Amino acid sequence: MTDDVLRLSGERIHHLLDTDRAIRSQRAAFTALGDGTAELPGKIMHPSRHDDSVVFSYVARLSADIGPVAKFGSVNPGNAAAGLPTIHALINALDPVTGQLVAVLDGTAVTTLRTAAGAVAFDVLATPDSTEPGLLGAGTQALAHARAVARVRPLRSVRVWSPTPDRRARAARTLAAELGIPVKAVDTAHEAATGLPMVAVCTLSRTPVLRGAWLTPGCTVVSVGSFEPTRSEVDPETVRRAAAVLVDDPDTARVHAGPVVSALRDRLLVPEDLIPLGGVVTGRREARRSTDDIVLHLSVGVGVQDAAAAWAVIDAARGKESPR
Repeated sequence: MTDDVLRLSGERIHHLLDTDRAIRSQRAAFTALGDGTAELPGKIMHPSRHDDSVVFSYVARLSADIGPVAKFGSVNPGNAAAGLPTIHALINALDPVTGQLVAVLDGTAVTTLRTAAGAVAFDVLATPDSTEPGLLGAGTQALAHARAVARVRPLRSVRVWSPTPDRRARAARTLAAELGIPVKAVDTAHEAATGLPMVAVCTLSRTPVLRGAWLTPGCTVVSVGSFEPTRSEVDPETVRRAAAVLVDDPDTARVHAGPVVSALRDRLLVPEDLIPLGGVVTGRREARRSTDDIVLHLSVGVGVQDAAAAWAVIDAARGKESPR
């Protein structure tokens, strides 16, 4: 490893990549997927036989002129009780021509920032008058979603739920202070979702925390916690009621997204029903056809998102404004 390799800590990454840059990077990621310029080999998700942790690894490339990125890490749900991030990872970025190592990045920070993809999904899928999200979950991912969505929509208020009263109360205080709008901690997931036009589900639950029966017509749901076949934080009724089901990448979702795996098995969906988010971002596909449609985006996270975010950070560290 040469001395000119960038070593980017989590603190420096958060300093270099603000929310607006993170959102731009995720638009670039899904544009590349929609345009077909991205390279996205299959990801590895391996659940431990010893505990509830999951080790993951994947590589991706945004385009021919942008170097490949490899990410390795683990998901440890038990960390939440200790106040630690549930995801820890390391990212290596390589030069697009020589393949030499360019940068080593804190993958936990990059993963949090690429949650800005939720803002991209809400922005292209939600109805124009959607200004009130409900958060199911009160951890890092949920708060990052609220911050990112606030950059693309003029939010009027937020509801937040967690099964732990202290966590939801703390999250509400934090977001209210940062966003300058009313944020209410509610006692039930039902209250956090009912009657709202946007719902972000950001848990690691193996069983549903969101019920489709609660959703109001026109609601847009973004779910990010069902990243392996045994996790389904939304119930089958949510899938059944959705006029459109969007995913990061159909091939990845069919293998890894718990609600998709179940819906395909139970014939609530066929593979052709899965709409890639990149197709909507680029205008090649349509999701919402009516303001009353319920639209569901099931995200497991794909390497192209990390590639886009990582290179946005590298460009910023080099003093360049990323064109991506």
